Amino acid sequence: MRWIGVALLFGSLLLPPFFAGDFYINLASQILIAAIFALSLNLLVGYGGMTSLGHASYLGVAAYISALLTGRYGFGHGAAALISLSGTVAMAACFGVIALRASGLGFLMITLALSQVLWGLAYRMSNVTNGDNGIAGLTRPAPFGISLESPIAFYWFVLIIATLALVLMATFVSSAFGSSLKGVRDQPRRMAALGFNPWLIRWITFIYAGFWGGVAGLLYVYYHKYIHPSSLSTTSSAEALLGVIAGGSGTLGGPAVGAALVLLLKNYVSAYVERWNMLLGLVFLFIVLVMPAGIVPGISRLVAGLRGKAR
Repeated sequence: MRWIGVALLFGSLLLPPFFAGDFYINLASQILIAAIFALSLNLLVGYGGMTSLGHASYLGVAAYISALLTGRYGFGHGAAALISLSGTVAMAACFGVIALRASGLGFLMITLALSQVLWGLAYRMSNVTNGDNGIAGLTRPAPFGISLESPIAFYWFVLIIATLALVLMATFVSSAFGSSLKGVRDQPRRMAALGFNPWLIRWITFIYAGFWGGVAGLLYVYYHKYIHPSSLSTTSSAEALLGVIAGGSGTLGGPAVGAALVLLLKNYVSAYVERWNMLLGLVFLFIVLVMPAGIVPGISRLVAGLRGKAR
């Protein structure tokens, strides 16, 4: 049932290039990027039990490194991507050592504080980041000589990476290591007594989540061809966390569905509803009251209940 839902979700994403205009194709590309970002955060929140409010750090840093290397120092996109992801992974490793000294609310506050430090630096170091003006005039890569400037070409590029990200993250959480991660989430003391190292398991997961956050950051800067300090803000982290919770944390399709919901309300509904934030709050309140486990688990239970009644 879980894999059927995921297959239907990504199968539906094959349709926009054939039936939609450029606006909706671009919107679908943004949804896929947001889905990768939310899925990476879900590794921490849903499978690791580590609620973070600083996940935008990895998206923003990867985007800034790529923008600086390609736009200012003349690096190619391939080399810039490798350096960006390496730098993001190294940063995640350092941040993990700091943040994993605490758990629960303490962990959340440390990740928030680290993210706020980077957000402040992005604004203050205007000689490097161009401050509030951001870095503009960027270009998209051309893998194997294929231009990604058209919305359709870029959409297929993002879809391929999103599919790869889903498969690799699904493999990660369904592996023996993923089982130990869930065990550490639910019974850390018992896992330690069995000979596992809960801190190391969490730290590796923290780094892996940071890597995919960096991938989302690269796609983000490729799409917009622009990067601004707001990408590092608490709002970016909160929107991703909201998507994870609304869609269903600890599931494969839930964060993607939640990220799509948040992005649609933000980019589409906001054109018709002035106070879209209030509408987002009402939608989230409805989900919490009606489907407290999230949209995907709630729908799965509803379908299972209907099948039981039919029998």
